[in-house]
Amino acid sequence: MKRVVLFLSCLFAFVAANATPKAVLYSPDGRIALTLETASDGLCFSLKADGVTLFDRSPLSFDLENGSFGHRVTMKKSHPETVRDVYDLPVGKTSHVDCVSSQMRVELKDRTSGIRVDMILRVFNDGAAFRYEFPQQEGMDSLVVKEEHLDLRPSGGPKALAMFLPGFINSHEWVYERKAWNELPSGRLMDLPVTLSYPKGLYVSVTEANMIDYAGMYLVHEKGALRSRLSPRLDIPGVSVVADLPHKTPWRVFIVGRRPGELLESNILTTLADSCKLDDVSWLKPGKTTFPWWNDTCTPKSTFQWGNNFQTAKYYIDFAAESGLEYHSVYGYGDMPWYYDDGPSFGQAGPNADLTRPDPRLDFGAVCRYAASKGVDIHVWLNWAALYKDIDRVFDKFNEWGVKGMMVDFMDRDDQQMIQIQEDILRKAAEHHLFIQFHGASKPSGLVRTYPNEFTREGTLNYEVYKWDQARLMGSGHDLDVAYARLVAGAADYHLGGFRSVPYDSYVPQYHAPIVTSTRCHMLAMYVVMESYLAMVADDPEAYKDQDGFDFLKAVPTSWDETRIPQGEIGEYLLALRRKGDTWYAGAINNESPRDITLGFDFLSPGDHLMTLYTDAPDAETDPNHLVVRKIKVRRGDRVDIHLARDGGFAAIISEDKIL
Repeated sequence: MKRVVLFLSCLFAFVAANATPKAVLYSPDGRIALTLETASDGLCFSLKADGVTLFDRSPLSFDLENGSFGHRVTMKKSHPETVRDVYDLPVGKTSHVDCVSSQMRVELKDRTSGIRVDMILRVFNDGAAFRYEFPQQEGMDSLVVKEEHLDLRPSGGPKALAMFLPGFINSHEWVYERKAWNELPSGRLMDLPVTLSYPKGLYVSVTEANMIDYAGMYLVHEKGALRSRLSPRLDIPGVSVVADLPHKTPWRVFIVGRRPGELLESNILTTLADSCKLDDVSWLKPGKTTFPWWNDTCTPKSTFQWGNNFQTAKYYIDFAAESGLEYHSVYGYGDMPWYYDDGPSFGQAGPNADLTRPDPRLDFGAVCRYAASKGVDIHVWLNWAALYKDIDRVFDKFNEWGVKGMMVDFMDRDDQQMIQIQEDILRKAAEHHLFIQFHGASKPSGLVRTYPNEFTREGTLNYEVYKWDQARLMGSGHDLDVAYARLVAGAADYHLGGFRSVPYDSYVPQYHAPIVTSTRCHMLAMYVVMESYLAMVADDPEAYKDQDGFDFLKAVPTSWDETRIPQGEIGEYLLALRRKGDTWYAGAINNESPRDITLGFDFLSPGDHLMTLYTDAPDAETDPNHLVVRKIKVRRGDRVDIHLARDGGFAAIISEDKIL
């Protein structure tokens, strides 16, 4: 420890003595280098991995109310150190993190404006990050950021995987596009994360961590660079952030891998997030849930009228209890919420919307009591505006009813005020032992460590599109794009569990009992590939009755002790391995090209293991619901060849003591 710190101190002192002051920080294993320098043209940074330049002399600056920062900057001093972060995650893709990184604080001053800023540099064995800290200082009563400039200049012409958005106010639900560097359109907002593939076999995901009291960042391709844009405030034209001093920005993060799966394995985002703010986490219960909205509240022929009523809720609660699902979701029926709302539309709360006034036809109290008697917990859908205006009274009522959590929908912004609202909701929900599922919201930033009651959030185009679109926006290719881009940021909520699959060419949109276009095995594998601590079982109970693969769906966990992504290529396929206790779960999803892969078992502990393997049937291209189930004894070091059909996949449970 002391020897590493001394080395970094000497290195900085040596380079700072040159004509162009530099601060160079290396990862603990020495393969990644982050350089900060103050040249005549301003402050800039560079990033290298394995000797390959990823970003070269990329300018950094701010436009502030008090003037600019970053164009004529001096470095005052640096304090390098080695940092070891050890923490547990009550919910997450891993339960325990032990991470070593290098850290350096660089004190900077703009010679023109006199503004002082500290930069904190962190370099990990799988990436790098930096943030700005604005200290209290003369001439600045508060921090007013008009724009933060991060002009990324990638070297070598990487390919980009990115979601392009129409504007700052959006639900973050759009397609991903894979573009060569010289084909990137100019001037269009790119949502974070953006994944870059370099010619020499390196991959970088650009995103942000610890998003608290700040504005969300986007990238725009302009003049050969990826230039940042902050989401503007709605109340102050031309301003993105207003804050008291001292104030910290989110971390600007660059996750680096030699294979794309390493981006998904990284724990950088949670490591950079604030420590857990919950004194008690024993009440947290990740799990699976019904979501009748997706299937349009399908019910069988019966003696009751389905809809926003007790009998319909009872039908789904009984299904959840029989299937071992932890939760039932109450949202209402059709476009009618379960609570009183005089708003003009489903997505816009009215001035008198009241979450403590359920639709009397629902008999919500009776629904909660019946669910409790069956061992099923209730969570609800709601509009964020209907909640936030009266949040304390609403949460008190939820506790009285026994509600355990909620989907907070239609946020559609990530300006500073909305980021503050999200944190307020998480904090107050935690005080009431309630979990949160954000929809119509921006990507996560590692705050599952800070507020582990955030079970999942959307921030991506979802399977709801199968209900009304000609599948041009969905399918296996989209699933892979989401995995290699959006999932790097953290949990993503998807309407998983579609059990009515047809070949792609036979698809038609179907709002009631929607159909999907990937194979049954692909849909099973999504429960392993997708990180979400509140996984939906979104089809209706009849769709699962006596169906192959439903046993896997019932068995698969939603929070994990360990995650590995050993195989895959962007746009082609992905293999995920996740462990819960002594049991491993495997899932692979494929694109439209059939392929054969080999599953190795080097991850297993010594001894015999029993694997239940679900693979695409030989006729899966004509009937994608068909699958083959095999039970195989495996040991560490074994190999099993598996065929993935078009739009297919496989799923497996590997246990020391049982075959499921």
